[in-house]
Amino acid sequence: MEFWRQPDELRLACERARAAGRRVGLVPTMGALHAGHRALIAEARRRADFVVVTVFVNPTQFGAGEDLARYPRTLERDRAACEEAGASGVFAPGVEAMYPPGEETRVRVGATAAPLCGVHRPVHFEGVATVVAKLFALAGPCVAVFGRKDYQQLQVIRRLAADLFLPVEVVGAATVREPDGLAMSSRNAYLSPEQRSAARAIPLALTDACRAFARGERRPAALLEPARARLAAVATSIDYVDLADPESLAIWSDRAAVGDRALLAVAVRLGSARLIDNVVLGEDAPPIAGAGEEAGG
Repeated sequence: MEFWRQPDELRLACERARAAGRRVGLVPTMGALHAGHRALIAEARRRADFVVVTVFVNPTQFGAGEDLARYPRTLERDRAACEEAGASGVFAPGVEAMYPPGEETRVRVGATAAPLCGVHRPVHFEGVATVVAKLFALAGPCVAVFGRKDYQQLQVIRRLAADLFLPVEVVGAATVREPDGLAMSSRNAYLSPEQRSAARAIPLALTDACRAFARGERRPAALLEPARARLAAVATSIDYVDLADPESLAIWSDRAAVGDRALLAVAVRLGSARLIDNVVLGEDAPPIAGAGEEAGG
């Protein structure tokens, strides 16, 4: 497995791979890799011959008071995980390599980035779009795989690639969950044992909504209020529990019946950990299969 620190090294490696007739796959991460990331690498390997994993804790997507300084950095472990998963190479640049002295350009995002996390993390998606645009420029024509747990991020990146005519196929891979349904996240490491137990309320709330939707419920309040109540019982605070259009991410009106598909997205804080999760009602299976009465009662 190759390892690169400098942007030009990554660009050259991808150009050589394409010249040899290989398709490039790109898996952008911030490191602290877990089974969810390994699933992204596996999806990229199914679609491409030369798979690059990027490991970069991007400072421009963190706002004031967020967890940039303490975000887990485990590069050597991440390199080993990538090699075991069959990645062709790892790109792990320093901040100065991605944001050289005098840099000042940012990618401005629009309506897709405005609701949900955009309300609570106002600089986040501009930073995401900027660093992903840089990675797409370095990798060149490729297939890029992102997790659906970060559903809004996925939609912002799809919009970025379409709007800027970037030669990148953006693929969303299914959320990978712990045995109890909690979405895998690097930030789960922040949870105390008690908070980890309480976090199961997140997939339970989503499962409640999935089952209500499957029974024919289309009233926004009837889908949202049980989820909000379940989360309020355990969360330190709630950023949002909202229904949105799964394509545009426009928030669903309380007065309008939900259509055949709707994104139910949540962001809650348990202690210092901010956890996000979602399901697309009418499309995704419940996060907890066969949870019985616990997920409805």
